[in-house]
Amino acid sequence: MMLSESPFTFDRVVRIAIAVGVIWLLITLIAYLSDVLIPFAVALLLAYLINPLTSWLQRKLPFKQRIISVLLSLTIILAAVVLFLSILIPMVVSEVAQMQRLLSGLVDADQWQARLQDYVPEEIRIYIADLVRFEELVQLLNFENIRLFFQQILPGIWGVFSGTISFIIGLAVVIVILLYLVFILLDFDEISEGWKELIPDQYRQVVLDVVSDFTKAMRVYFRAQALIAFIVGLLFALGFWLIGLPMGILLGLFIGLLNMVPYLQVVGLIPAVLFAIAGALGAGESIWVMLVLVLAVFAVVQVIQDAILVPRIMGSATGFNPAVILLSLSIWGKLLGILGLLIALPVTFLVHSYYKRFLKGSQPVKEQ
Repeated sequence: MMLSESPFTFDRVVRIAIAVGVIWLLITLIAYLSDVLIPFAVALLLAYLINPLTSWLQRKLPFKQRIISVLLSLTIILAAVVLFLSILIPMVVSEVAQMQRLLSGLVDADQWQARLQDYVPEEIRIYIADLVRFEELVQLLNFENIRLFFQQILPGIWGVFSGTISFIIGLAVVIVILLYLVFILLDFDEISEGWKELIPDQYRQVVLDVVSDFTKAMRVYFRAQALIAFIVGLLFALGFWLIGLPMGILLGLFIGLLNMVPYLQVVGLIPAVLFAIAGALGAGESIWVMLVLVLAVFAVVQVIQDAILVPRIMGSATGFNPAVILLSLSIWGKLLGILGLLIALPVTFLVHSYYKRFLKGSQPVKEQ
């Protein structure tokens, strides 16, 4: 059945206008309640990701109680996070200590300005001298200030977990998310099937078809994008390590994490350039050579990503251009803030699936 075959009668136009009004009211209501809905949305997303492990454990364990599988799956994930942090934190400490030693060698203003004179035009050198205070930078480079720095540049992410500056409120939000997560996982199958009964019979098959396309496309996309981001992070870390960039491994992994949003890794170019300048000054090497090497790493990794990784891994599974995904995140993030970022891809996939299946008449999404 093609919805586009129906004539645009006055009655149908009125119905469409009412539907648009209802959707606008829902978006307004969601925006107003976003502070309350964010913990639930985060828990729902986590439950969607964790449920396959929970269901697998429930099938394999001799104890079939759901609560045991839920608690065990959460324990496994917590252990994996602790193991990851135990590896990452010493790496961060080592990288930050290396950068602090490097900057300590540049505290002598005459020394680093003399090095700048060899590589940088006078106008730019005067501007940098007025702008950069290495003595203050060394003093600021401690873990407390780094934590405050990330807290300031990532207020949205910080707000998900804290809501306010108060640690007590932040802890309460985390506990609420965990409670939501446990309750959703306990009844995940019932929730997954029970909502279907709320749909009127005449619309049920349409909605189920769209949701089926959506879940398949989302599964394919996140699985493929996570693999691409992991490979890109390793490539950046390897490239920065080979050229001797300070904090290169840590920065490379961070850029890989940013790559979960297509092309957001370009944000990592700013700290990479700053680290390249500091590293070149500290080692007495050419700033321009180090900058060219950094840009070369970005260019090579980007070519590998666009020419090899994305076509081979992502393929045409979702039919979405990364630019469309980035635009979707920008629009929904602007409309609903953090909650908009959480629901941007699901809503976009739903609209796309509805258009392809019912307006354009395309075949349903096939999971690869």
